[in-house]
Amino acid sequence: DEIPTVVGIFSAFGLVFSVSLFAWICCQRKSSKSNKTPPYKFVHVLKGVDIYPENLNSKKKFGADDKSEATNKSAMPKNSLHLDLEKRDLNGNFPKTTPKIQGSPDLENLSPKHFAERKKDSVSPDSLKSVTSLSSEDKQDKLGTLFFSLEYNFEKKAFVVNIKEARGLPAMDEQSMTSDPYIKMTILPEKKHKVKTRVLRKTLDPAFDETFTFYGIPYSQIQDLTLHFMILSFDRFSRDDVIGEVLIPLAGIELSEGRLLMDREIIKRNVRKSSGRGELLISLCYQSTTNTLTVVVLKARHLPKSDVSGLSDPYVKVNLYHAKKRISKKKTHVKKCTPNAVFNELFVFDIPCEGLDDISIEFLVLDSDRGSRNEVIGRLTLGSSAEGTGGEHWKEICEYPRRQIAKWHMLCDG
Repeated sequence: DEIPTVVGIFSAFGLVFSVSLFAWICCQRKSSKSNKTPPYKFVHVLKGVDIYPENLNSKKKFGADDKSEATNKSAMPKNSLHLDLEKRDLNGNFPKTTPKIQGSPDLENLSPKHFAERKKDSVSPDSLKSVTSLSSEDKQDKLGTLFFSLEYNFEKKAFVVNIKEARGLPAMDEQSMTSDPYIKMTILPEKKHKVKTRVLRKTLDPAFDETFTFYGIPYSQIQDLTLHFMILSFDRFSRDDVIGEVLIPLAGIELSEGRLLMDREIIKRNVRKSSGRGELLISLCYQSTTNTLTVVVLKARHLPKSDVSGLSDPYVKVNLYHAKKRISKKKTHVKKCTPNAVFNELFVFDIPCEGLDDISIEFLVLDSDRGSRNEVIGRLTLGSSAEGTGGEHWKEICEYPRRQIAKWHMLCDG
C-alpha cells in the first residue's frame, strides 16, 4: 500500500513541476515577442510630445552632448507638458508666439565640432539670418526654405525624420496675404510611407517640430531611398494650393555619426508637361427603348507622371449630369503603377428624360493616393454641347441608338 502512495505523491509533484515549467516558458516567449518591433511601422511625435508608447527621447540622443541634454532637462519645468497640451486651440494648434531664430533645441544641442563637419547641409544662425533678411525682389522669386533633421536609431532599427520649420513661404491667400501651410512627406521609390503634418493657420513661417519614426527600414537600404516633401496651403473650400516641393536623395548622406540637420530651398513643383494628359477610350450605347445609357470605360494610355516617384495609380470616376445637376456617379477599380491602364468596366445609367439633349457625362481620371486627396490627372466631358471629339461621339450615339460606338478622346486639364 505504501508504494502506490509514494508513486502517486511523486507523480503529483512531477505534474505540478511540468505545468509550472510550461507556464514559465510561455510567459518568456510572450514577453520576447512583445519586445519585437513590427516591420514598416512609424511613430509620430507632435511638438515634442510622444503620443505612442514607444519613446525615443528616453534613449541617448544621437549627435548631442550629454552635458547639453542635462542642461535642457533641468531648465524645463515639470509641468510644461501639461501646460502645452492645455494651450492648444480647437484645431490642435498652439498659440502664436514671437518666433525666436536661436531658440531651436536641436541647434543648441549640436556641438560646434559636429557643426563644422557638416557645414554644407547643416543649419547655422547665419543661414537663418540670411533667409530672414532676403530682399523683396528675392522673396518674389523664392518659395522659402525647409528645415529638417535626419537620424537613424541603430538600437531600434528606426529611421527618424523631424520636420522642424519652413521660413519665407509665399502668401497663397490674396485677401489676408498669408497661408495655412502643412507638409506631406513620402519615402520613395516604393511610396510605402506617406505622412503629413498638421495645418498651421495664417503663417508664412510655420514651426511644425513634428517627428516621424519609421521602423523596419534596414540601415543598408537608406542609401536607396529618397525623401519627397510637398509643401501645401490648406483651402477649406477648394483644392489645396501647392506651394512647392523638396526632393532629398539619401545616397551619400551618412547617418552613422548621429543626427544631421539640413535645410533646402523649396522649388517649384515638377508640373506635368503640357504636351497632353493622355487619352481615354470610351464606348457608349444609347438604348431608346429602355431609355438607358451604357458606358464602357475601356482603356487609358500615355498618362503623365503624377509625382516624382514615376508612374500613377489611375482610376476613372464617371459622373452623369442632367441639366448641369449630377444625378449618378460610378468609378472603376484602381490600376497600380501604369501609364497605360486597361479597365474594361461597364456601367448602365437610367436616363430620367426622353432623349439625351439635357444629358452630359463627365470622366475624371485620378491618381489614387491613400495618404492624401486624390489628384486629377485629366478630364473628359461628353454631351451635346461638348466640343471636339466629345461632341462628335455624342452626336453619333444619338443618331445610331442601340449601337455600341467606341472612340479615343484626349484628356484636358483637370
